[in-house]
Amino acid sequence: HIQLDQSETVSAPPRPVKRARLMKFASAAFYAFCSFFIIVVNKNILTEHKFPSFMFLGIGQMTATIIILYVAKMNKAIHFQDFDKSIPGKIFPLPLLYVGNHVTGLGGTQKLSLPMFTVLRKFTILLTMIMESRILRKSFAPPLVCSVLAIVVGALVAASSDLSFNAEGYTFVLLNDVFTAASGVYTKKKLGMEGLGKYGVLFYNAFIIIIPTVLASAYTGDLEKALTFEGWMSVTFVFYFLLSCVMGFILMYSIILCSYYNTALTTTVVGAIKNVAVMYIGMFIGGDYIFSWTNFIGLNICISAALIYSYITFHSSGSSETNVKPAEDKLSIHITENHLEKT
Repeated sequence: HIQLDQSETVSAPPRPVKRARLMKFASAAFYAFCSFFIIVVNKNILTEHKFPSFMFLGIGQMTATIIILYVAKMNKAIHFQDFDKSIPGKIFPLPLLYVGNHVTGLGGTQKLSLPMFTVLRKFTILLTMIMESRILRKSFAPPLVCSVLAIVVGALVAASSDLSFNAEGYTFVLLNDVFTAASGVYTKKKLGMEGLGKYGVLFYNAFIIIIPTVLASAYTGDLEKALTFEGWMSVTFVFYFLLSCVMGFILMYSIILCSYYNTALTTTVVGAIKNVAVMYIGMFIGGDYIFSWTNFIGLNICISAALIYSYITFHSSGSSETNVKPAEDKLSIHITENHLEKT
């Protein structure tokens, strides 16, 4: 039995393991870059050019997603299932989660200070881990669980100097955490459905969401403000607007890609690392960061724990996140992993 284990271990090809590890890291880095870059572009549109409608900007990004994927499908560059009566059932509840995430996110941003908003948003990571264990039946290694808890503790320390309580704001942000976590977990689940795949999830989610979003924008008067905006005559503004639309599609694709090669939890942690990095940059650029030692120490705890999580996830030879119990003998390890990748 010992000889059999050794021969199986020796014969295992290292190249697929290295490639899988590379794709996990590359997809996470791609998502982090896209997420940061679109913040810069959107800030330019909404702040520098004073565009009045973030909702219309979202409509533009959804339109770009639909057009790009449809053209690619027509030219047979990609493939996903044609629309039929089974699609709404397959994609549900992603559109509802997306709308809920959008609405509660905006409400929370307006009601709370930046430090408290940041700390409450970190609970998304904890909720994602809980939902993945319940919905996707995943179990996580103790070091990963400890690093996630450390991220939450660091966020609590960072915001401890700003304990202003706003019941409505707390409700919005905590609901936003639930919607965000559920959206990540169900995205991961839908990626495994036959016929949909990465591109089908992207296309049909945007296709279903865009109609109620346009109606809501028209009802609130948001659409009229966007269409009558004077900046449409500016070549610079149009360039940034179109860039944001394309980047919106690329960002959504990067999220899907990161979720495909990693767990929903890893995608959420990558987003948290990006947010902390933005706050670090805000200390030196922008002038809207108010320094305090408590906040600074908490941020350092957050980023340290997130980096530890990343190191464990991307440098472990085996999977640190698994949805099965550890194998009892080594002979079955590679068979189990191959089976999991196909499912």
